[in-house]
Amino acid sequence: MSQTSLKQKKKVSELNNSKDSIDTEKRKDSEKSGVRLSTQESQESPLPKTDSRGYVVRNQWSRTSRSPSTRAPSVDETRSKSASLKLPASSTTSRTSSTSPSQQDSQKELSAQPSPPTPPMPLDSSPPTPPESYSQSRRSSKMQENPEAWAHGIARDSMQLREYPPRTPPTEWKSYAQRKTTYSTQLDRDCLSELPRQQQLEEEEEEDEAYWASVRTLYEKTPSCSRPRPPKPKHAITIAVSSRALFNMVDGRKIFEEEGLEKYMEYQLTNENVILTPGPAFRFVKALQHVNARLRELYPNEQDLFDIVLMTNNHAQVGVRLINSVNHYGLLIDRFCLTGGKSPIGYLKAYLTNLYLSADSEKVQEAIQEGIASATMFDGAKDMAYCDTQLRVAFDGDAVLFSDESEHITKEHGLDKFFQHEALFENKPLAQGPLKGFLEDLGRLQKKFYAKDERLLCPMRTYLVTARSAASSGARVLKTLRRWGLEIDEALFLAGAPKGPILVKIRPHIFFDDHMFHIEGAQKFGTITAHVPYGINQKMNN
Repeated sequence: MSQTSLKQKKKVSELNNSKDSIDTEKRKDSEKSGVRLSTQESQESPLPKTDSRGYVVRNQWSRTSRSPSTRAPSVDETRSKSASLKLPASSTTSRTSSTSPSQQDSQKELSAQPSPPTPPMPLDSSPPTPPESYSQSRRSSKMQENPEAWAHGIARDSMQLREYPPRTPPTEWKSYAQRKTTYSTQLDRDCLSELPRQQQLEEEEEEDEAYWASVRTLYEKTPSCSRPRPPKPKHAITIAVSSRALFNMVDGRKIFEEEGLEKYMEYQLTNENVILTPGPAFRFVKALQHVNARLRELYPNEQDLFDIVLMTNNHAQVGVRLINSVNHYGLLIDRFCLTGGKSPIGYLKAYLTNLYLSADSEKVQEAIQEGIASATMFDGAKDMAYCDTQLRVAFDGDAVLFSDESEHITKEHGLDKFFQHEALFENKPLAQGPLKGFLEDLGRLQKKFYAKDERLLCPMRTYLVTARSAASSGARVLKTLRRWGLEIDEALFLAGAPKGPILVKIRPHIFFDDHMFHIEGAQKFGTITAHVPYGINQKMNN
């Protein structure tokens, strides 16, 4: 037994010497390189490296993050800490119990030797990660020893890890447009290029809205800008007026007759900004517009109004001067017909014309043959003051309002036979003449004013100025008008006397007659006249 024990002691001493030499060499290598021992050698070391909170430190180059489950108590920590956070003895005994007595003695001797000092690790560097097998055993032993302290450590560490990076203060924030220069990709450049376009479109829309709002405000505050809408043609009384009847175009007509069409066109284009002077139909058109204005006051939605159409064979280029003149005088003429040298008579029915006034007698004759009420306009030889608040229209009787039946009897059989014929057919209405329809239109509008108790203030007044004798042939005329349902405000029977002096007292805006000598006689006194080329008198003159 003594020899056996001696041999064992000798072997243990040799083993201890070899281990001491090996440990010494490894410690020197670790001090020089700063690298820890391998996993197998670390298990034989008395204690692993730990941090200030008692957790095992992982390998410095490990990719796994620090976790509370892999940390172990530190030896360097003060002994005043809780016993639950110290290195548990159970794990040490469990590792040494499986060894032999000689090995236990050798381990005790090794543990009794002081461990070399651990080099301090910088705070900013990541701690090294211990071997996985050792960390798992340490974690399980720590959880078994004191689970409440372990959970408290996890919560405390998670609070420390939940630290957010400092945020940029609001004063340093920059808009997308300010940071656009830092972008380098094509997609970012496209986005940056679209942003100014969108802003520009929004600014343009805002400017348009502001502009139209200002325009609406301007029109609302300006009563003169409220232009009334023209009536519908199927309900309106359409008066077609030629350019030479509406305006004085004598100079242009002279150039056309003497120098031709091209010089006439050049003259009109050169003087398109020169306003034309009023013609024979000008005052008549102004009076028609006044009637429309009064009707709109009484009947705001009235469509039975006068509608003026400028009907001319002038070229379209001349239309600019006509438009400028119309707007200058404030005439409400919205419909134009410029035929460029062709006769406009073919358009009269298309425009639903009720009356056509022109300075060209040939075109008027064409319109009469087409069954359209027409007259040739003549201006007065003298200036005359006309009423601006009342439309005054004077008619001759025979071959104007009535047919030319009586004219035939007078020309063929004389005045005596004419008087006998009228007395015999006193109760028989006369046949209608070319202007009978226009008188009906005037009478229809007059009744609208009468319905509003405006008879004494009616802006329309009609006159019958005839060469008939009231005693011998006047009764048939009045009964005919009554049968037609028409009213004449004033009936003047002159029995062959001149009409000029009477018309001066009336001062009509237009006087219709079929005899040229009556027309010429009225002109001398300054009356605006309209010759109606209808009946037997026109054939005899030809």
